[in-house]
Amino acid sequence: MKRILVAEDEDAIREFVVINLNRMGYEVVDTASGEEALEQYEKGGGDFDIALLDVMMPGIDGFEVCKRLRAKSSSIGIIMLTARSQEMDKVSGLMMGADDYITKPFSPSELIARVDAVHRRVSMSKTGPDSASQIISGRFELSHKSRSLTKDGKLIELTQVEFQLMEFFMSNPGAAMERGEILKKVWGENYFGDVKIVDVNIRRLRIKIEEDPANPIHIQTVWGFGYKWVA
Repeated sequence: MKRILVAEDEDAIREFVVINLNRMGYEVVDTASGEEALEQYEKGGGDFDIALLDVMMPGIDGFEVCKRLRAKSSSIGIIMLTARSQEMDKVSGLMMGADDYITKPFSPSELIARVDAVHRRVSMSKTGPDSASQIISGRFELSHKSRSLTKDGKLIELTQVEFQLMEFFMSNPGAAMERGEILKKVWGENYFGDVKIVDVNIRRLRIKIEEDPANPIHIQTVWGFGYKWVA
C-alpha cells in the first residue's frame, strides 16, 4: 500500500487532498499540525512513502517537520505546500531536504502528478533496480544496487532526487546539460513546476559533494545554459 503522511492545518484543503489521494489508491494519514505529523510518523514506525507538508502551520511549521523527517530518512519523499507569494519558502523547503513543492491553489491533476512522480522515485529506492552496476568517476563511486554515493570511500547521504542528479551527471561526464533537460530527466516529462527547482537542488547537492560549494569543481555552471560534471 502506498502510504502518505499529510500535515495541513486548513480543514478544507486537507480534506481536498485526502479525498483525491484516496481516489488514486493512496493510504493517507492526515494531521492538522506539525506536532501531530511527527507523532504519527513515529507511531507508524516511519513506514511512509511520502510526506505532504504545509509550510505555514502554527507551532512546529512545515520547515521544521521537513528537517526532522529528512534527518530520520533519506528515502521518504517530501513535498511542501506553499502559497503563491512564498517564493523564498519554496527555496527554503528544498534546501532543507524537500523533493518538490506544490503552490496553492492547485488542481487534483497537479496534486496527483506531483505525488506520483515522487512516489516513483521512492519505490525505486525500496525495491532496488535490476542492475547491480556502479558508476565510477574520479573520487566518486555511485552504486545502483545500494543506491548510494561515496567520495574517497566515504558515504554521502543523498535524497532520491540527489541520487538521480548524480546518476545523470556521472553518466555524462564533461557534457553540458541544459536545465530543461535535467528537469525532464529527473522530475519527469509531465512535471508542472519551475525549472528553478534544478538550481536549488544543485545548490544543495554541491554542499554535500564539493570541498568548497561556493567554488565548485565537480558540478560546474555553464552560464546561461545549465551544468556539467567534471570528476
